[in-house]
Amino acid sequence: MDTKQPKGKTLDILISMVLVARPVHWVKNISVFAALIFSGTLFIPFYLKESAFAFVAFCLASSSAYIFNDIIDRNKDKLHPFKKNRPIASGRLPIDIALSESLALASLAVVFSFRLDDIFTLIIVFYLVLQLLYSLWLKNTAVVDILIIATGFILRVYGGAFAINAHLSVWFLLCVISVSLFLASGKRRAELNITEGKEAKTRSSLSNYQRELLNSYVTMFGNAAWMSWSLFSFFESPKASMPLWVFLAEISKTITVNKLLMTTIPVVIFGIMRYQSLIFAGKTERPEKLILTDTALVVAVLIWTVMVIWILYSGAAVWI
Repeated sequence: MDTKQPKGKTLDILISMVLVARPVHWVKNISVFAALIFSGTLFIPFYLKESAFAFVAFCLASSSAYIFNDIIDRNKDKLHPFKKNRPIASGRLPIDIALSESLALASLAVVFSFRLDDIFTLIIVFYLVLQLLYSLWLKNTAVVDILIIATGFILRVYGGAFAINAHLSVWFLLCVISVSLFLASGKRRAELNITEGKEAKTRSSLSNYQRELLNSYVTMFGNAAWMSWSLFSFFESPKASMPLWVFLAEISKTITVNKLLMTTIPVVIFGIMRYQSLIFAGKTERPEKLILTDTALVVAVLIWTVMVIWILYSGAAVWI
């Protein structure tokens, strides 16, 4: 008897193995490059290469965690309006193959981390262990689940910092924590909209959240996010150096520019307001998709990125 699988079936499994790794979620790992940008080393090849290694390590680690989580949640995902189409929940990818893929990706993530700082390796291992505990237990505990999701974002940013041995100020740490909690609470708030009436079936912790409580979390952390960025841009902004700024200052002290990063605050506020409106519309369960598809949000992120890089690297300012 021929035990070989048909070519169509093999191809379907290979495609499912790619999809289950959720490559679209790798956009979250771009935060690894934050330290590279804000340490002034963006265009130095050595540091760029080290940050790229850190990015790859986190892509492998996060994909491993996603696959393991899908294995654990496969029965509940079948009841979810979107997650039921995932490769494992839909039955397109066998569990044994998925588990092998998860273990392989986790191992590769650790191997890549060896190429970098020892502390970075510990961060990758800690991230993998934390995601394991999240999938098995912590995601079912209200509030703790939000903190774990936020911790994942924080580990990415500071993993990137350790990878290139860069210093990030405490004000930037406050920014990272605030934005991470904003994204995590927004994700839960949107899930509550999408799974209304099925909370206990699709995610245990959702049954312990009241809509008003999640609304207050989103509002609180949204305010903290733009305020912490404002504080960072005030205390850590480089000084203006172009003759244009000197000329403006000579005309009037009122238009003196000494804190150039503060010019990005309106863009940050708009981005948070836009994202918050999407949260209450129930569209932010998958933030990685919004960052790539929502036109207003994409434009805001691009404008903010261009402004930050221009201010820090164009000669418009000097590092102090």
